[in-house]
Amino acid sequence: MNYHVLTLFPEMILEGLHTSIIGRAIEKGLISLEAVNIRDFALESRKGRVDDYPYGGGAGMVMQAEPVYRACRHVTEKTEGTPRVIYLTPQGNVFTQSLAEELAGEKDLVFLCGHYEGIDERVLEEVVTDYVSIGDYVLTGGELPAMVMIDAISRLVPGVLNNQESAQFESFQDNLLEYPQYSRPEEWRGKCVPPVLLSGHHGNVDQWRREQSLKRTLERRPDLLETADLTEKDRKYLNKLLANMEET
Repeated sequence: MNYHVLTLFPEMILEGLHTSIIGRAIEKGLISLEAVNIRDFALESRKGRVDDYPYGGGAGMVMQAEPVYRACRHVTEKTEGTPRVIYLTPQGNVFTQSLAEELAGEKDLVFLCGHYEGIDERVLEEVVTDYVSIGDYVLTGGELPAMVMIDAISRLVPGVLNNQESAQFESFQDNLLEYPQYSRPEEWRGKCVPPVLLSGHHGNVDQWRREQSLKRTLERRPDLLETADLTEKDRKYLNKLLANMEET
């Protein structure tokens, strides 16, 4: 996987992602990361400036089309085929685990980070393939959303995680939240590890974990159950939980 981030603050991207699991994946060559400074593609007459006042008036500045276009072309001309260009914006589709899985299958991804009041609409129409938001709130720029997406996608690239099951059996698997996790000691401040996890019976452990995922999703994110991959056994368990909740 090759990531190309078009940004006004390349040091923010590089310093933020060259650590921990993602940093090790870069060192191993499992993924690559390029931060392209859009200012390097500013018009010669403007000496690094990439913004200007918006037509029609209003507060703030708007990033100009030409520097963004040049920066994007600089990247896409080096890639094989036509890569997806993702513009990070609150107006985009909300980023989900399923989208992370979809994007993990790409060879190259380009992230376009906006600033100020946004980017000239004309260049967005020309180069952007995906408009993506990480949530219904506004940030100062697209760098943090880009890093969030790169982290989530990279975990799904083969070899990035030491234990591949970590990427498969966790929150949002089958659109359910992850079950509770426990480690040593068996008792901590009067709280004990559930006995089933100490039983050594893998079938019972798997059943307990599935039920806990269902229970936690119902309690914390019931909206996910509308699109969750549920079996008939799952539905019966959820109905039992709902009946108990109504009684109390």
